Amino acid sequence: MPHRSLHTPLGDLTMFEEDGAIVALETGWVEGGDGSALLDRVAAALDVYFDGAALPTDLPLAPVGTAYQQRVWTALRGIPHGATAVYADIARRAGGAPRSVGQALGRNPIPILIPCHRVLAAGGLGGYSFADGVESKEFLLSLEQVRA
Repeated sequence: MPHRSLHTPLGDLTMFEEDGAIVALETGWVEGGDGSALLDRVAAALDVYFDGAALPTDLPLAPVGTAYQQRVWTALRGIPHGATAVYADIARRAGGAPRSVGQALGRNPIPILIPCHRVLAAGGLGGYSFADGVESKEFLLSLEQVRA
């Protein structure tokens, strides 16, 4: 599977492509990366994102998940750079409950690009299961100039 690793402020990340779409973004470095034009485009977008710019909204993403998870992840992609939503908002959009939204966020195979870090608990920050957890969520929100 084509993949590309890159160094970021969150540590090494590796993205994976299948059939012309990004299917995963994981922590760690994977040797070998055969690369592609799409992987180069996403790597460049992530580079400028970590400098504070918004990510393009037209990146081809194809996360694998249940129909409900897909609805949640689609709702997340509708949260603009620099904005947030609460679990209950996403639950209303996806047709579920806040707890099930949290579970879908925890299974998001393409964090950052599908911005689960932009979802907050009603009473505070909420959790985050990518990279260094809540510390990474705080970093990403700060990068987007969000006060949580």
